[in-house]
Formats: sequence, C-alpha cells, structure tokens
Amino acid sequence: PTSILSRASAGVDALAARITRIPAGHPEGYLEAFATIYSEVAQAIIAARQANALSPEVHFPGIQDGVEGIAFIDAALRSSQTNTAWVPL
Repeated sequence: PTSILSRASAGVDALAARITRIPAGHPEGYLEAFATIYSEVAQAIIAARQANALSPEVHFPGIQDGVEGIAFIDAALRSSQTNTAWVPL
C-alpha cells in the first residue's frame, strides 16, 4: 500500500524526529537544512573537545558526501549536454 511520510509524523524514525524543528505543514527549506548541519557539527566539536565519544545519532555530511554530490552534478550536466542521455556516475 501507498505510504506517505512527513516530518514530525509517527512514521519517521528516531534520527529524523531528533532533527526536526518545524512542525508538519511548514516548509523547512534551505535555512533549516544548514541549521541541522551546524548543530550536528557543533555536537561533534564539543564531544571532541571534551574527549568524549560521539553519539552514533549525530550525523552530518563529510568529504565523501561532497565528492559524491559533485559527481552527481557533473553527471547531470553531461546528461543535459547529450540530450538527457543516461551517463555513468
């Protein structure tokens, strides 16, 4: 059956619920995405400064995520230049 998940709903997992700031029905957008990254990185910095283990719940993009994002953008541009043909990532 079709299932629709929205933020702050009962169907989202604990990680998604932990970083949701705005109630369902309101757009999060660009600002909230960066606010989430900043707060997650801040938790990692605090843990490192206090020589504590980082909670496995803390999640933010790293170098590999950036490399994969650039590869995706490059593939999208190459696809666009070849009449939207499929191109390898």
